[in-house]
Amino acid sequence: MMRASILPVAMFVAIPAAAQAPAETAIRQAMEASAAGWNAGDLARFMAIYADDAVFVTPKGVLRGKPAIAAKYQPSFRGAGNARGTLSFAFLEMRGIDPRHALLVARWTLSGPSTTESGMTTLVFARRGTAWQIIADHSS
Repeated sequence: MMRASILPVAMFVAIPAAAQAPAETAIRQAMEASAAGWNAGDLARFMAIYADDAVFVTPKGVLRGKPAIAAKYQPSFRGAGNARGTLSFAFLEMRGIDPRHALLVARWTLSGPSTTESGMTTLVFARRGTAWQIIADHSS
């Protein structure tokens, strides 16, 4: 007599978008806090998301270290806002690389009184202590 074998049944459950992974939630919150710093004209708050040893790719080359990146942005931080406009992000793709690293692809938009600029950014994050920080930034 043959016995029927019982095979495990895989169940697929849809997880609502609001139930994000903790890393994704933390990175989104850090990006939103950074944009809020930009919009308030607070360079230190904007830069808090960058690791001290971060690299930033520009059309002219690579900037190394948080002080060099801050110096690039400093001229637009004047008064109670940012001379270049209000910054916002549209998060397009987030991927875990390993438990301590993640990749974010986003669209940035700067909305000023007379113009709007937009571009793409690819950011590599590393978990350092309790915070997720940008270690590599390539924005265009």
